[in-house]
Amino acid sequence: MVRIMKLLTRDERPPGEEPVSDLVPEPEVSRAKRVRVLLAAACAPLLFSYTAVALVLAVVAFAADRTRFSATGTLLAAGPGWLASWQVELELGGHPLGVLPLLPTLVVAWLVARAAARAARRLGGGTPADAIPVVTVTAGAHALFGVLIALMTGGSPIAVSSLTAFCVPGLLAGLAAIAGTAKVCGLPTVVRDRFDPVAVHGLRAGALGLAGMLACGAVVFTAATALSWSTVDSLFEPGFGTSFGMFVLSVAYLPNAVVAALSFITGPGFSVGSLTVGMFGYQEGRLPGVPVLAGIPSHHAVWWPVLLLLPALVGVLVGWRIRTIDEDPMPRIRAVAVAGALVAFGCVILGTLSGGRLGDGPLDPVSVPVGVASVIAFCWIVIPGGFVAFFAGAHEPPEPPGDPDAEVVTEDVAEAEDTVEPEEDEAAETADEPEAGLDEEFDDEAEAELALELGEELDETSAEAEPEPEPEQDAAVTESTDGSGDESAPGGDR
Repeated sequence: MVRIMKLLTRDERPPGEEPVSDLVPEPEVSRAKRVRVLLAAACAPLLFSYTAVALVLAVVAFAADRTRFSATGTLLAAGPGWLASWQVELELGGHPLGVLPLLPTLVVAWLVARAAARAARRLGGGTPADAIPVVTVTAGAHALFGVLIALMTGGSPIAVSSLTAFCVPGLLAGLAAIAGTAKVCGLPTVVRDRFDPVAVHGLRAGALGLAGMLACGAVVFTAATALSWSTVDSLFEPGFGTSFGMFVLSVAYLPNAVVAALSFITGPGFSVGSLTVGMFGYQEGRLPGVPVLAGIPSHHAVWWPVLLLLPALVGVLVGWRIRTIDEDPMPRIRAVAVAGALVAFGCVILGTLSGGRLGDGPLDPVSVPVGVASVIAFCWIVIPGGFVAFFAGAHEPPEPPGDPDAEVVTEDVAEAEDTVEPEEDEAAETADEPEAGLDEEFDDEAEAELALELGEELDETSAEAEPEPEPEQDAAVTESTDGSGDESAPGGDR
């Protein structure tokens, strides 16, 4: 039975030929499936984030003391909370609230990026153009939902600008969708192909430098909070509900505190109302009773400038990363400059998002001097990073004396001769093969003619060099002639 099945299923194609099923292209995604996938990518993170905000507010309201829980009120309050998670400025009773937590923004952006990546993968995206529908639908859905919430809050104590509610969630959701679909749709490959390789290395090193700066800020914030743990403990009230709400609020503002610590270790510092904390200056002021701010010192310390070593070490790390990208030092310096520009731009974005208005009281505003902070962050990357990249990397060997153009021409000619010589040798061998017999026949005749010519030349030379006969020879001939006459003459002596 097994043999019969093998005979029936035996492939009769010649070896090397592909099966017919492999030659048929994959069917395109149907329009219904495309619409379904795009709607899921746009609505799933939106609904999930709104539900998460509503759930957190419900838990806090249910756990709070002397508070009446209302499901309808919680759902209505989740709308402005959702806008706050997308960094949309609110107005509470006519007082602006622009210092919004960054942790919820990071969470909802991650949800959008993940949903966009899944949608692009299901649609078979392989080029950057395939990401355009996903990004467009995602950004449009969040923008429309923001406008809907802004219209629903009309007449309530919480006011929201419709234009801001439309633009900010749509823009941030679109950027998150681009980040999610970048790898799936091959955007990094396109960037590497079209951008200068030195710039690409600089961008990678700049991302590393920005992460290093944030890590240094997180370390300083953690150390300051740990050293002020008694103050942190005193800010939590005995009741569970109030303490839980304070804990949730502090956790949501942790990234804001890290950005403020980053601005502090680089030099410019930060301010909360009249309170200003800088590396070389301190101005006292009032602080809100929030545990996340318990690590702010109450006075200036002389040893604070030692913390400037942290951003310097980050710059050294960036330069060490770039030192091997090229043997010429100048491209390495350009890469360090690109990395510094990226770090400066990141500091501007983070500083802008982490600060804002806080009512109209003594704690308003909370700000980071983004202009000064970006310039100083650029210097912290470029100066030590450029020094390390220049001296720690390889250098081009000095060129030998002489005209480099002539050497290049000589090398090109040598390569051309090496390429042509084998062809000439083969042609010579091919031409010599039929004439080999003729050369053997004419060798003896050529040698004979050469010897004859040489002999004639030698004879002519010896003839020219031989002296004329002397007169003695003529006399001898005369005497011999006379003697013979004497012998034959009659009457001679006998």
